[in-house]
Amino acid sequence: MQYRPLGRTGVQVSNLCLGTMMFGAWGTKDHDESIRIIHRALDAGINFVDTADVYSQGESEAIVGKALKGRRDDVVLATKFFMPFDDDPNHRGGSRRWIMTEVEHSLRRLGTDHIDLYQMHRYDPAVDLDETLGALTDLVRAGKVRYIGHSTFPASALVDAQYIARDRGRERFVTEQPTYSILTRQIEHEILPLTQRYGMGVLSYSPLAGGWLSGRYRKAEHSGPMSEARKRLANRFDLSRPENQRKLDAADALATLAEQTGVSLIDLAIAFVLRHPGVTSAIIGPRTMEHLESQLTAADLELTDDVLDRIDEIVPPGITLNPADNGWVSPYLNQEARRR
Repeated sequence: MQYRPLGRTGVQVSNLCLGTMMFGAWGTKDHDESIRIIHRALDAGINFVDTADVYSQGESEAIVGKALKGRRDDVVLATKFFMPFDDDPNHRGGSRRWIMTEVEHSLRRLGTDHIDLYQMHRYDPAVDLDETLGALTDLVRAGKVRYIGHSTFPASALVDAQYIARDRGRERFVTEQPTYSILTRQIEHEILPLTQRYGMGVLSYSPLAGGWLSGRYRKAEHSGPMSEARKRLANRFDLSRPENQRKLDAADALATLAEQTGVSLIDLAIAFVLRHPGVTSAIIGPRTMEHLESQLTAADLELTDDVLDRIDEIVPPGITLNPADNGWVSPYLNQEARRR
């Protein structure tokens, strides 16, 4: 395992971050098995764990809290807020009211008195960033949060947040958590250059592109796995759509390249993400111990320039094959925001 600086915070984190979205009702329902997976990741050298309040409606945070008993001080613990937690319209978002309420819930579920990295899960132009930063600043000064970050922010909001923090004396967002994989490269245009400019850490999620780069999707199979969750995301997984056919073609070509290189497609995909100088850590999200073991080996793999050039031929820099995979779609493209 390699360790890298988390932006300019002075904190060192493993280049693989353990994502815990699949622990609980959304994935591995057995808490003891989830805890064993977390402990195996820690024993392998991972010191960076990422969760969110919304994952299995708080169950993931509770599992992480149980797993970290006796090991909390050795782990950089990250969680997130913002996503709708239930049907109450005020149980979501970036308002001071919700942040101050939800941080207490996360602290309780995690069984800790502080969160190392508290992240805004998505950008919402309807929420005043100064209000969000004001609340987060108070949490840092109260000692309940060490650092703050955001996830899947567009470039304009990322820059805006930096200027608001500077001009109004707020704590600064020190990390961004974007989606990034060989199939999803849009952040190479602006997000990664901006995070490097501002000295931000980047913990990128979905290096396997939601399973497309796990080796399960091959043209010879004619179709990919379609779980109930994937059926609800047909725009990203339905193989009848041309943009997903492009992903299938690329995944097949990348699998062939991995075979020729002598590595697994999983290792190729994760190592590609880690090779970018703007990426601090790649979030892996195993559901089983087998998934974890198959991804740990990527931490120390160095891809040659020749392999990187061949990847660029399959999916050119800055290109996302299916825009639905980018994670944030501007509401200004909705009909009501245009001329309708």
